[in-house]
Amino acid sequence: MNDSLNHFPAYTITEVARFLGIPPATVRTWVRGRKYSNIDGEHFSEPLILGPGGSLLSFTNLIEVHVLRVIRRVHGVRLDKVRTALDYLEKEFGVSHPLATVKFRTDGVDLFVESLNQLLNVSRSGQLAMRSALEGLLTQVEYNAQEAIRFYPVIKSIVIDPTISFGKPVVVGTGVPTSSIVSLYNAGDEIEDIADEFSCGIEQVKAAIHYEAELLVA
Repeated sequence: MNDSLNHFPAYTITEVARFLGIPPATVRTWVRGRKYSNIDGEHFSEPLILGPGGSLLSFTNLIEVHVLRVIRRVHGVRLDKVRTALDYLEKEFGVSHPLATVKFRTDGVDLFVESLNQLLNVSRSGQLAMRSALEGLLTQVEYNAQEAIRFYPVIKSIVIDPTISFGKPVVVGTGVPTSSIVSLYNAGDEIEDIADEFSCGIEQVKAAIHYEAELLVA
């Protein structure tokens, strides 16, 4: 894996949100921070994810957003608590993107849950639920010896790989963008004809269409 591609600015906030099926405003808050007010006046919540600079995000950032999405959905953990836990991971691992490193897959999950337990005093069942959710999401992420290199929004069917089609979602094993398949489908082509056109399996074409359809309603 070319490390520069992992961290290359390649995606808009809207694209990351679309590929992962979450609101753009959520991604924007995590990577840009946000202003808020309380009785003490105006404040600014710092970003949870550090981009490569400029207005675009990297593949590494996409993985981080994916992990944070699950963390927030499982227990609705407050962002300030997540931030403290991430600082804890960064200190332990000595890396700037701990959620996208291979170490998170190994001992990082336990460290993260441990940190959240100290912060939130969650029950043992809560710890197990968080650990199970985090370990489950990592089945969608493929790593090399150091960091995440591929993300599978649809296991065995759709992959996001920064070395293929500029990091856009493609059909596994073909390099065909899901958007290209849907364009033909929306134009009236039959699924069997699309499969022949791109040398894909029929089930792969169906998976691409289903994936793109889900993104439209996310």
